[in-house]
Amino acid sequence: MLRILAVLAAAFLVTAPALATEQTDAMAAAKQFVDGFNKGDIKSAVAACADQTSIIDDFAPHHWNGPGACAKWADDFGAFAKANGVTDGVVTLGKARHVDVTGDRAYIVSPAIFAYKLKGKPVKEGGATFTFALQKGATGWRIVGWTWAKG
Repeated sequence: MLRILAVLAAAFLVTAPALATEQTDAMAAAKQFVDGFNKGDIKSAVAACADQTSIIDDFAPHHWNGPGACAKWADDFGAFAKANGVTDGVVTLGKARHVDVTGDRAYIVSPAIFAYKLKGKPVKEGGATFTFALQKGATGWRIVGWTWAKG
């Protein structure tokens, strides 16, 4: 019995650091998207996405899917922001509620805050949730889907 427990403990000690690294790496792709958005570096944000991505967000048309969906979302967000007087947008991710990795797939759920200026006046939308689905490929973790839900 002690031998079995020792083998299981050793297996856990070998597997746990690998899983932690995969979780950190998957989270880095989500953070790359958010950091790129926050800096106005849409190229960096879009680079965190797979070419085939599905997005759900709170502004019309609410759903983007397929090749180049992240870039299309960015274009539409820019047009929405301009039309509505939204500037200086910054997303802040809270401590993730889930960073689940299973093989080459990951699922991240994080509380979020969106702060911006609306026609020059500061606005802070708290209580939102940013959820990401990722896949690991030859170039690392990439976002294959994300959703934004207001609080």
